[in-house]
Amino acid sequence: MRLLTRNRRSTLAADVALGALAGAAATFLMDRATTVLYEREDDAAKRREDAARGGETAFASAARKVASAFGVELTDAQRKTAGSALHWAIGVGAGAAYGALRRRVPGADAGQGTAFGTALFLLVDEAATTALGLTPPPSAFPWQAHARGLAGHLVYGVVADTLLDAADRLR
Repeated sequence: MRLLTRNRRSTLAADVALGALAGAAATFLMDRATTVLYEREDDAAKRREDAARGGETAFASAARKVASAFGVELTDAQRKTAGSALHWAIGVGAGAAYGALRRRVPGADAGQGTAFGTALFLLVDEAATTALGLTPPPSAFPWQAHARGLAGHLVYGVVADTLLDAADRLR
């Protein structure tokens, strides 16, 4: 019954695996939160965001561009599925990284995961998607899209950190 001994030592592999699980749960809840926020947004903001995105998410755009580089054309349904898979892979992967970092890098778990969630928002949503040519620059989107993205990533960070704290208490 090693899990119940409250032994605070952990291996990197265990922290990565638990982080991946926490990342999956955090991605699920982040998606629920951002969906609720999007549904409550002003119609004009939704139209501006949809026009900026060209009708597809950054992840669907990424799937389309990767497939195109290999000479493969994806249907709308395939782009959506591949984009969703990419979104989940990033969420699970970020959770795995957080699981590895939070006890090894001072301050990585600051604010009950909100610092990590904010960093993830800034790096992925605000920087990488534009740098990789997946979305227009942040200025093309209404402020509501940025606020929703930040809120979603804060949910992600808090959920991931809370679940990892709970796992720590069981070890």
